[in-house]
Amino acid sequence: MTQETRHAELAVAAGYQPGDIEITQPVAPLAPGGAVDYDLLVLGSGSAAFAAAIKARDAGKTVALAEAGTLGGSCVNIGCVPSKALLRAGEAAWQAGHHPFAGVATHSPEVDLAALVAAKDDLVTTMRQTKYADLVGEYGFDGLDGHARFVDADADTVAVGDREIRPGAILVATGAHPAVPPIPGLAESGYLTSTTALELTRVPRRLAVIGANAIGLELGQFFLHIGSEVTFIDVAERIAPFEEPEASQAFTDALINQGATVHTSAQVRQVTREGHSRTLELTHGDTTAVVEADEILVATGRRPNTDGLNLDAAGIATTERGAVKVDDRLRTTNPRVWAAGDVTGAPQFVYVSAYHGALAAENALHGADRVVDYTGLPRVTFTSPQLAGAGLTEAEAAAAGHDVKTAVLPLSAVPRALVNRDTHGVIKLVADTATDRLLGATIVADAAGEAIQAAVLAIRAGMTTSELAGTFHPYLTMAEGLKLAAQTFDRDVHKLSCCAA
Repeated sequence: MTQETRHAELAVAAGYQPGDIEITQPVAPLAPGGAVDYDLLVLGSGSAAFAAAIKARDAGKTVALAEAGTLGGSCVNIGCVPSKALLRAGEAAWQAGHHPFAGVATHSPEVDLAALVAAKDDLVTTMRQTKYADLVGEYGFDGLDGHARFVDADADTVAVGDREIRPGAILVATGAHPAVPPIPGLAESGYLTSTTALELTRVPRRLAVIGANAIGLELGQFFLHIGSEVTFIDVAERIAPFEEPEASQAFTDALINQGATVHTSAQVRQVTREGHSRTLELTHGDTTAVVEADEILVATGRRPNTDGLNLDAAGIATTERGAVKVDDRLRTTNPRVWAAGDVTGAPQFVYVSAYHGALAAENALHGADRVVDYTGLPRVTFTSPQLAGAGLTEAEAAAAGHDVKTAVLPLSAVPRALVNRDTHGVIKLVADTATDRLLGATIVADAAGEAIQAAVLAIRAGMTTSELAGTFHPYLTMAEGLKLAAQTFDRDVHKLSCCAA
């Protein structure tokens, strides 16, 4: 999760204010002066694009997707699917040598990274075919090969390769790409991004990770699990800096326990290379440090893909960070053009992109006037233990004007964690003091990404912490930790028997 993503979530806390857009003219009729080639033209072919296309075809509209690269966008090709496939393999390798159960022998397996990458590539190819390519024919929309660019101020015409298309409505869903900071010597020394790191076929002996947010933590820990010596470096005061401080500390402890080195409040001033070895010079305030590495992974956020779209020609405004500026209905400053997903600077999750795409299609084609609502939005960092959250953090809730109360429960108080012999973690709940309404939840634990869904539903339903504490939670699940954390507002759960209500 990037800093831009969490800034977007802070906006959500105040009701989502993605851009100051005011349409001073009525929405123009679709492609005036003649028939359209397609009711909806989508620029991109990822999650937002396909969600919009399917929604439009369900309504009987004609649709085309313009794609200059690989069908399917980031998630299936270079993001969620391939990275999580490797992460799971890394967890299996680590557990084989480090599980905590007496009576079961441990061993450190030899990891064949080339074989893991080949299996990952097979999975990606299969899912790209079944979840994207096959759906083009299934739903009956057209795929247009080529880079798209706007031609005129009214967006009557969009050039796709050497073709000119007359669309009705247009959706920009071109995604984002890894951002690389201008560190002296970095480009010359060579580095990995979240894309190229997935293609390595040999395990680096030493890996430096610049950026300790979701992507950096996930991929860095993967290499740690398969045998690399890993050093995490972040300019913030703590890793996972946009999560709760208690969660950051719990995960820092877990990483160090697994053998990682962590440098926070650290600025990489220079990178040099000699042979296959890189040297990173760091500053910590008035002190300096040196990190030696064979590979460097840069995980410092993502930038929207807007280059070459010729947005200015159609009067489509962008933010300071280059994202397409949209209002809370995902309309751009051109009344015929909408935007969805990562290109808008919204929270960069595939399920947000899909939500955006469907919502934008309904608004663009039917005048549905739907407003983006991120209430209870979940987020998961697929590390071990997992770090998951929903809704607002304590800082975000306070910034939104709530008088906040919190409950913090160490994982050592959760029976499932005791049975797992792994109590590295924490659960934190954030609630409004006056109403007792649950505003946010954070979990650092095994299967936190599964357990957090209960908090999502509780937040969206407007439940109070008292109601959460009084809800059935199955014993010996990590989700029971939410109940115990809710009880912590009123009593010491260490003095309760198992399942005590």
